[in-house]
Amino acid sequence: MYTLKTEAAFDSAHFLSGYEGKCSNIHGHRWRVVAEIYSEKLVESGQERGMLVDFSQFKHVLKQEAEELDHALIIEKGSLPEELYNMLFNNNFRMITLDFRPTAENLAEYLFRRLSDHGFSVKEVSVYETPNNCASYSQ
Repeated sequence: MYTLKTEAAFDSAHFLSGYEGKCSNIHGHRWRVVAEIYSEKLVESGQERGMLVDFSQFKHVLKQEAEELDHALIIEKGSLPEELYNMLFNNNFRMITLDFRPTAENLAEYLFRRLSDHGFSVKEVSVYETPNNCASYSQ
């Protein structure tokens, strides 16, 4: 089996609604994403002959996904009081509302599925909240 890995990073804030501890407060991370794709065989002809996929294509897609999350407040749908949400929205704060709690684990699965939607055979996606703490998702 052949595998390729690449990584991207983004800066964003989040909080964990219903959590008892520091992470219940809005805080930011320099998130690092490491993605791995695989194939049983390589491209047999053309410019990409001998490759699983051109690295530049893989890197571009992962970077694009990371940029969509960059410099935003990532929130779980319904986790902010409506008045606060509207105040932030009306003051042009960039918020990304997701249907799930924005934990590293859930973001790893989210990015796994997003890369799969781009046609990659994804083996694993790891999301680092800090240099030492990471969550991974694979199937």
